[in-house]
Amino acid sequence: MLTLTPMLTLNKQPIARRSFLLGLTSTMVAGPAFALDKATATQLVDRLVAEINRAINFGGSETKLIRAFENIFAQYADVNIIARSALGPAARSASSSELSAFILAFRGYIARKYGKRFQEFIGSEIVVKGTKNRGKFFEVEASVRLKGTTPFEVSFRVSDRSGENLFFDIIIEGISLLSSERVEIGALLDARNGNIARLTRDLVNLG
Repeated sequence: MLTLTPMLTLNKQPIARRSFLLGLTSTMVAGPAFALDKATATQLVDRLVAEINRAINFGGSETKLIRAFENIFAQYADVNIIARSALGPAARSASSSELSAFILAFRGYIARKYGKRFQEFIGSEIVVKGTKNRGKFFEVEASVRLKGTTPFEVSFRVSDRSGENLFFDIIIEGISLLSSERVEIGALLDARNGNIARLTRDLVNLG
């Protein structure tokens, strides 16, 4: 009996440790407490739409509106995913410094472009209607209500691919931001013989 006691005591430690590790592992496998779901996607777009409504109805200059949109994109958009998608296959061959510079320039470009686009909505209201689970992402549908005209649809596609809950595409009247930018940036890159550095410099004056 005396010889067995140390063995039993030693065996308790690995069992306790295994139990702790199993418990920790099960918690990790269960996923983060704030994983993306339908309600979270809707809440994100509710906040995003509130910011857009404030920006377009603030009554400031175009410069201020664009600056507001740059802040909105920085906070709510998955700019890395959008920029990489817009750059297409060239993103895979770009150096890390080239890609970082392009993403930074692209953020300003996209803010200017869509800031001007949303300027057309001044005096209107964007209202969130509902959210659909599309499998790999959630699509939050909204309606733009302009005075004196028929409302039209805007959808925000939200995912957590980058480890954060962010929108990676906007569909305005059936036109995808992601798809249209892939075509336009591709054409701009082709016109510069695939030179990403030249495209990055030129994006500063585009949008």
